[in-house]
Amino acid sequence: MPMSRQEAVEFLLEHYQNPQHRGQVEHASFVKSGGNPGCSDVVEMSAHISEDGHLDEVAFDGQGCTISMAAADYVAEIAAGKTLEEIEAMTAEELMDDLGREVVMTRPTCATTALTILKQAVHEYRMQQQAQGQ
Repeated sequence: MPMSRQEAVEFLLEHYQNPQHRGQVEHASFVKSGGNPGCSDVVEMSAHISEDGHLDEVAFDGQGCTISMAAADYVAEIAAGKTLEEIEAMTAEELMDDLGREVVMTRPTCATTALTILKQAVHEYRMQQQAQGQ
């Protein structure tokens, strides 16, 4: 069942004011930064990939609006434990539903910046691994 507008606002504010995944992963398998040129959002995603191919630690850092920072914390939260394939299968549409579409639909780029960066990082990591024959 979709969140009410008030529940979505509270969810976003909680992730913005009390992020659980802000920082940088020590011994990260990848670090990727990017942003939203339309405003001043800058997001850095870092993660460590375990031997079995799961993201066992994910973090974000950066600065930006409430939506972009709350979404970055949430993306780091839900990405932890997923495989590279599961990250690549994540969609902006699902993320916007999770964040509260009614609230974030006016700022879709802010809501999806972290996911876009994470997916780019995973893609680049996989290409690098293939190039190295792993």
